[in-house]
Amino acid sequence: MIEVEVKAKINDFDYVINKLKVIGAKKSHIEHQEDSYFNSPLRDFAKTDEALRIRKVTIDENLSTFITYKGPKLNKSSKTREEIEVGIQDASKIASIFTNLGFVQAAIVIKDRTIYKLDEYIISLDKVEGLQPYMEIEADLDDGTDYQDTLDNIFNIFNKLGVNSGFERTSYLELLQLKK
Repeated sequence: MIEVEVKAKINDFDYVINKLKVIGAKKSHIEHQEDSYFNSPLRDFAKTDEALRIRKVTIDENLSTFITYKGPKLNKSSKTREEIEVGIQDASKIASIFTNLGFVQAAIVIKDRTIYKLDEYIISLDKVEGLQPYMEIEADLDDGTDYQDTLDNIFNIFNKLGVNSGFERTSYLELLQLKK
C-alpha cells in the first residue's frame, strides 16, 4: 500500500473544524495514540528515511495495537511512501522481540487525534505532546498506483480549508527530536 499524506501546522482548530463542515467532511471519531519507534541494528532509519513503530490506539476505551513499517518518502512535497501495517495482540511482547533482535527504542510520540472523513480522504486534527497543533490529510492507494492526482486533491482540500502554508514533510518523531 502507498500512503499519500500531507501535514500542515494549524493555528486554530475551531476555524478548520468550521471549514470542514462547510466542505462536507464528517467527524468520524477521536482516538488517543501512543507510538513507540524503534531503530534497526542493521541501518539507521533516520538516515534511510524509514520508520518502524508499535502503535497503541485507544478509541472509547477500546485498545488496538499495530506494527507499522514506513518506507522512504517518494517525493519532495509530501510524506508519500510505502506503508505496511498489521494488527497485533501484545505490544510489550513485540517490543521485547524487537529489543532481543537488537532494535533500540528511539522515542515515544503521544497524540490525540480527531478524525474526519471526506470521500476517500482521512483528515486528522492532531494534538501531539510537545508540538504545536497539526492537520494531516491522507489517502491510501494500491502499490503501483500513480499518486499524483491524489496528492493534487489533498492540496486542493487544504486550499478549500484556507490552509496555504505551514506544510511540513517531517514526521512528528523528527519534529520532536529537532526540539531536543
